[in-house]
Formats: sequence, structure tokens, C-alpha cells
Amino acid sequence: MSKDTTFHTVTQKLLDAWLSTSPHQPAAPEAVYRDAVDLLTIKMRLTVIVLDGEDPLDWRLQVVRSSGFASRILNINKLFANQRIGDFKDRSYMETAVIPRYREVIASQKPSMEMVKTELLGVNIAYERMVLPQRTTEARPAWLLTVTNGRFMFNAPERQAKLDGTDEAVVQLLTEGATAKQIATELGISHRTVEHRLERMKERYGAKNTVHLTAMLVAMHLHRETDRN
Repeated sequence: MSKDTTFHTVTQKLLDAWLSTSPHQPAAPEAVYRDAVDLLTIKMRLTVIVLDGEDPLDWRLQVVRSSGFASRILNINKLFANQRIGDFKDRSYMETAVIPRYREVIASQKPSMEMVKTELLGVNIAYERMVLPQRTTEARPAWLLTVTNGRFMFNAPERQAKLDGTDEAVVQLLTEGATAKQIATELGISHRTVEHRLERMKERYGAKNTVHLTAMLVAMHLHRETDRN
């Protein structure tokens, strides 16, 4: 496994293998992913979707390679274990972010590539996803192959608090990577004032530290964007 492998490299390898299969002699999914498995990084997952019947809730997830990405927010590997889609813990996620795309790929029998931004069990997540259907002359493929590359998982704060204009400015600069001293210079306030505001925000939101606060505030913003959309 190469730590430097890009998602583009992996998807191109899969696409090349997919194109080499013949729709007149439908291949097993292994023929597509065999040479790409060892290229996956710890943030990538590879899964076969076995299309049992017409009801997507009966389709089955078969994990080829789990993610090595660790998080205390979500146990991705446990969540996306081998199972029926209908048994997945977050039905809403499947019905909004997964099943519609699978249906489109089945209908078109063409690959799909996209960036997904959604919620899973209340956590804001984003990941790149490619879906490949079995090439076949039949009306529908027997399987789909999906590879994902995780970008982030942010848990929005359970506590809500209203930020004033200065707090909003502090948050914006904080998410841009500015230090407390740099924020103070940019806003024309004292370093101590910035630290006081950060401590107050951490207390309001229940953040453990400044990094945790930043992640919470980004998640809160993403949650609001999702609601508007």
C-alpha cells in the first residue's frame, strides 16, 4: 500500500480494468479491482454491492478493503460491515446519499464520479466516490463496485450559542490557520481579548481545545449549509 497514491491514480486503474472487461462476457468484480487493491491508502474503502433483486434494501455490501482511517466520532469499518443495505444503521443516509446514485448507475450502466457532502448519524462527512457497474448486455448488472476516499468527519456542537461580529471574525481567521496573535493583529484587538473570546467559545460549545472548537464550528457551518440546500 502506498501512502502517496492519489485517488485519481486508483480510480484510473479501476477504470482501465473496467474498460478491459467485455459486456458480452460479464466479469466478476475481482477482475476490475484485483490490481488496484494494494494501491488503496488508509482513507480509501473498496466495496462490492451485490444487486440481489429489485429492492435496494436487499442489495448487499461486501467489503473488499476496509478503511484504516481512525476516528472517535464514527467507527466507519464497523458501520460499513458486510450487510444488507436495509440493515444499515442510518437508513436516511442510504436513501438520500447512496441508493439514488446506485439507481442512476444501474440505469445508465456508466461509471459515476463525484464529491459527496452529507450527514451520517448526525456527523458531517465528505468523501470522493466512484461507482462502476458490471459491464453486461443484460438489462441490469449483477454488481456495482464503489471506491471512496474520505475527506473529513466533523461533529457539530450539541450546544448552540450566538456569536457576535467579533467572534465570527475570530472564527473565520481561526479556520484559516491564524494564531491568536495573528488574529489580534488582523482585528486590531489585544492578544488577551482573542484568547478570552476563544476560551468563552470553548466553554459555550463544550470544546476540549482550540482544534476541537475549530472542527465544531466548521461542522456547524456545514450543517447550516446542508439545511439550506
